[in-house]
Amino acid sequence: MTRIALFLATNVAIMVVISLVFSLFGLSGTLQANGVDLDLNALLIISLIVGMTGSVISLAMSKSMAKRSMGVQVIDQPKNSTEQWLVSVVSKQAEKAGIGMPEVGIFNNPTPNAFATGMNKNDALVAVSTGLLNAMNRDEVEAVLGHEVSHVANGDMITMALMQGVVNTFVYFFASVIGHIVDRVILKNERGHGIGYFVTQMLAQVVLSFLASMLVMWFSRYREFHADKGGANLAGKQKMINALKALQRSHEPTDMPEELAAFGINGGQVKKLFMSHPPLEERIAALQRN
Repeated sequence: MTRIALFLATNVAIMVVISLVFSLFGLSGTLQANGVDLDLNALLIISLIVGMTGSVISLAMSKSMAKRSMGVQVIDQPKNSTEQWLVSVVSKQAEKAGIGMPEVGIFNNPTPNAFATGMNKNDALVAVSTGLLNAMNRDEVEAVLGHEVSHVANGDMITMALMQGVVNTFVYFFASVIGHIVDRVILKNERGHGIGYFVTQMLAQVVLSFLASMLVMWFSRYREFHADKGGANLAGKQKMINALKALQRSHEPTDMPEELAAFGINGGQVKKLFMSHPPLEERIAALQRN
């Protein structure tokens, strides 16, 4: 709750700053002089509702969505020694990290991958792929589990969802302002919202979302270094390094659903600015330096 309150307070503070900037520089008057009768304060509130709602709902559904979309089989009663070992390791790591015992699951995928998700760090899900269990030894799997448990303990699921909500808020706000300007100033529409507003607003959202995603992905990469460090603390530094090296030897995993990608052990092959995870060599180097 503290994390949520902090992000909401930050969001409100930024909204207040934007409102003050518009007032100090007379931007509201400029818009009105050009026929843009836009209530910026009301728009800020609407943007907050629109921006945060989707992220909060997505976060609340993250566990159930993961189980369905990834076909995760939760280990309620271990059926073999591997499942028993997985549950035991996660239990010990969760206790050491000071969080509630997460659900532990396995999903059928030939590529090495793992993720953690959930709205509450005391009611999370940690899952590994069959490919990861087949490609790594137990020390390396232990380190991967430590990495994911660290994501949970650090509250990364909540942090990333709320940050995305903040970004969505301001993308919607500025896209709406741009839409109004084009509709009223350029296209000279005098009443209501014309087609120019809707088309421009949608296009602006696409462009601004694309640019804003760089900030979100930067923050995701930043959190990955912390999760690696946490995994090293829970499982051992060399085990974490060896696990990352094992991932280097494996094929890149297939894409996971967008809502889970930020928490997987590997990201897709995209340009660095839009990568949710740092290159493996950078993660290994960071651990070796510490």
